[in-house]
Amino acid sequence: MKLRFDRTLTYLRNSQDRRSAWLMALSVLWLLLIGWLAFLWNLGSTGLVDETEPLFAEAARQMTVTDDWITPYFNGVTRFDKPPLIYWLMAIGYKILGVNELAVRLPSALSAIGLMCLGFHTLRQFGGFPAFEDAGGRDSHTPPPLKPWLSAFLGAALIAFNPLTIAWGRTGVSDMLLTGCTDSALLAFFTGYAQPARPAAQARWYLAFYLLVALAVLTKGPVGAVLPVLAIGSFLLYLGNGRQVLREMRPALGVPLVLAIALPWYILVTLANGKAYINSFFGYHNLERFTSVVNHHSAPWYFYFLVVLLGFAPWSVFLPVAAARVRFWQRSRWIASPRSHQLGLFALFWFASIFGFFTVAVTKLPSYVLPLMPAAGILVALLGSDIITQKAQSNKHQKKIFSFDFWLATLGWVNVAFWAVGAVAFFSGALWLKAVRDPAIPNLSEALGKSGLLVWGGWVWATAAAAGAAALLARQKRWLLGVNLLGVAAFLTVAVMPGYFFMDRYRQLPLRQLAQTVVQFRQPAEELVMLGFQKPSLVFYTKEPVTFYLLPEDGIKYIKHRAEAQPNPSSVLILGYPSKFEQAGLLPSQYQILDKAGAYQLVRVSKQVVARLSRRNPS
Repeated sequence: MKLRFDRTLTYLRNSQDRRSAWLMALSVLWLLLIGWLAFLWNLGSTGLVDETEPLFAEAARQMTVTDDWITPYFNGVTRFDKPPLIYWLMAIGYKILGVNELAVRLPSALSAIGLMCLGFHTLRQFGGFPAFEDAGGRDSHTPPPLKPWLSAFLGAALIAFNPLTIAWGRTGVSDMLLTGCTDSALLAFFTGYAQPARPAAQARWYLAFYLLVALAVLTKGPVGAVLPVLAIGSFLLYLGNGRQVLREMRPALGVPLVLAIALPWYILVTLANGKAYINSFFGYHNLERFTSVVNHHSAPWYFYFLVVLLGFAPWSVFLPVAAARVRFWQRSRWIASPRSHQLGLFALFWFASIFGFFTVAVTKLPSYVLPLMPAAGILVALLGSDIITQKAQSNKHQKKIFSFDFWLATLGWVNVAFWAVGAVAFFSGALWLKAVRDPAIPNLSEALGKSGLLVWGGWVWATAAAAGAAALLARQKRWLLGVNLLGVAAFLTVAVMPGYFFMDRYRQLPLRQLAQTVVQFRQPAEELVMLGFQKPSLVFYTKEPVTFYLLPEDGIKYIKHRAEAQPNPSSVLILGYPSKFEQAGLLPSQYQILDKAGAYQLVRVSKQVVARLSRRNPS
């Protein structure tokens, strides 16, 4: 009898081990699939997108050319917008992969993938517990065996598969690197915070927190420390355990570590550039962005509500219920709950603190709230795992008109309506796009219609709407999560990714072609002037300085001045739309067309011709 009992225990133990092994293998495949589809697929297959991405790419390239790894430069001018970590990573990519688009975007993609994996790990450890112990007496210390895995699988997908994260995870700028560092720091903090009984493990995670904060400060300045401090500070203030947690974190050691990593570059760049750096970076790009409108990036107070609604779609419709699931108003119960149960509460403070901080800031950009997207993903993932395991609320509350079940069903239909409205928008896109005027793509509506992108996108959205409605009619709310996930993946595959190639073909490829013409036909010391707009990608692809003038008449005045001050070489290259040449007073007979691509022309014109033209047209 005892032998049979021992065999049974061995079988159960081995069965659990086999299940864990299968789940681990499946999790690796899941993370690889999501990371590849969202961030790595065709990452370097399209050109740099004007106007911001080439600024970073060229500043990094200049570091490899000049061996000046302290002061960033673009187009011969210092660029103090951002600290150097993103430039350093791109430059390292150039050394390994060559100077190309993949090397430019890989730091952003890897940051997004790393954040997604750490989010999976955190949810796997702490995502299985209900917000509170049920009234029926369920033991919240022993969550359903598969619930942490469900939270982790769903959370990883939500962290990656939202429009804002996909867009910036595939773009070579500093925003996703900042998000990866700050949000990974927050996850590292919580993983340490949730394990007070394991001081050695806790110390390692707090050390990781400080290291990641230092990297965030090297990515985008003080905001890299401000965001984690706001999220953690508000969370601990709510719980009233700040002193205890600070003692555990040992800031007397952690803060000097952050300064030792981040501060040397700030000292060196200040010594090299003095007040010019201090006024530009700390004054203009930090203080003024928070207190006043910079670069015309103003927006109403409700701007970020719209950004989150669209940027976290389609999951954003469930955020109100996901936040309410936390029941943050029951502070006494949260104070009494174990730390390992507080992931949802932490994610809520993480989300709210960053949302509030950038709402108060006067300068507003969609990318500013990118660091709150993983928090939103965690909140909805925790709700989703409750729905799947049918434990979103105890049964005695199910019949109340304002129960979670009622609101989930209501928001489920809002979710379906979202897909349906999107389908209508895509199917009718050829009509409303006629009102869009883009000089780079004069026939935008016709070109999109011929590409088939609108039709394919419309069918994906319509199918998702129909499938979601079928799930709700069958009273299977849990299926709606799968519908959303498959809908986003399908839309990314058949519409978004081909859309990257479509826009590159019409907007960026002509500039790359003309850049090659410049490299081929440019005479020694011949200057390249761009009239009417600024496309920094020309600097990256020509690997030479470019003079930009938004007003064509200002460009003509500049060329006249150059003709007087430096008559040799006798000609100058001008790139722009033909309409800009006409606006500047240049006639087709007065310049030589070297190449045409898309809506652009590259011409060579004599400086003396421009000088005489300026005398006739003093404006």
